[in-house]
Amino acid sequence: MNECNVPVCSENCPHQNLIDLAKQNFPTLEEIEELAELYKIFSDNTRLKIICALGKDELCVCDICELLSLNQSTVSHQLRILKSSKLVKYRRQGKQIFYSLDDDHVKGIIFQALDHIREDRSITK
Repeated sequence: MNECNVPVCSENCPHQNLIDLAKQNFPTLEEIEELAELYKIFSDNTRLKIICALGKDELCVCDICELLSLNQSTVSHQLRILKSSKLVKYRRQGKQIFYSLDDDHVKGIIFQALDHIREDRSITK
């Protein structure tokens, strides 16, 4: 254990074969920075609620406002951030704008994490 009470190796003996294996798919600095930015987008409760709301099907802005009990200004602001991050897309139908998740990757990221949380909760009960 170290000063943070985290188990650590008691001797310094790097395993070069494991290090080489880890390096094979290790992200570039640019990819790490983009990944950090993506997770910053996910760190906002309102944006996560919007993403979850769009998990089954597209919704118009009015539907999102009603579902989440938020005003249109707040929802529009968050949708703009999600759209600029390529997490949601939209289509126009007359005077209405319908939003949906940009692709299945977005859905996978959020709902796999949610499954993980729910699984942990069921284990501890």
